[in-house]
Amino acid sequence: MQEVIVERYDRERAEQKGIFEWPIWARKVSRFPWTYDSDEECWIIEGTVEIETSNEKYLIQAGDFVTFKNGLSCTWNILADIRKHYNFP
Repeated sequence: MQEVIVERYDRERAEQKGIFEWPIWARKVSRFPWTYDSDEECWIIEGTVEIETSNEKYLIQAGDFVTFKNGLSCTWNILADIRKHYNFP
């Protein structure tokens, strides 16, 4: 199973999914480890982040819809201040 799933969403698709009703999380340029204790879906509003897993690196930026799977351990390397809508389905 893939640990990080990245899809491209335009505003219309995000609106249809109800993403604009989700809370917003923001963080300045930084680097930190993170482990997910449940699935998380998020839509990147602005910024750029590189997610490093034990196997791969993912470059994620504004307009990307990302699913992080439960149990994933990774490092967030925020390259440009980030804002995202997030949801725990």
